[in-house]
Amino acid sequence: MLEHEKIRFVRQAKGLTQEEVAEKLDMSVNGYGDIERGETDVNLSRLKQIAQLFEMSLSQLFWLDEKNVFNVLGSNNIGIGQHQNYIISSYPADYFQFKIDFEKQTVLVLQKDSEIKLLHERIGDLNRIIKLLENSKA
Repeated sequence: MLEHEKIRFVRQAKGLTQEEVAEKLDMSVNGYGDIERGETDVNLSRLKQIAQLFEMSLSQLFWLDEKNVFNVLGSNNIGIGQHQNYIISSYPADYFQFKIDFEKQTVLVLQKDSEIKLLHERIGDLNRIIKLLENSKA
């Protein structure tokens, strides 16, 4: 992911528009758009401003990668456009999908176990009914 793509990614993840970011950086929307499109070189002081605006360190912004960034929502971060925090992780990109799939499978296994228990109870009830019917014939 190139630097300008990282900047656009974080801005969108934060729920900010180009206009909002440009205003906070005291620059034109077109000028900021040029940064996100990679059409202009950005000096270090501007990059620091952008990182600060996104509530990240400059190193986090540089090391940002679609494989090692995930969104951590706090209790006050409900809805799009709220401030959100990002953390850098060494987990592979598919780790979190695996974790979600594992949790789904765990729920399915618990549901299956519950249904098996109910079926055993029904079998016991049916066996008792059969015994009662057999005893009533005798």
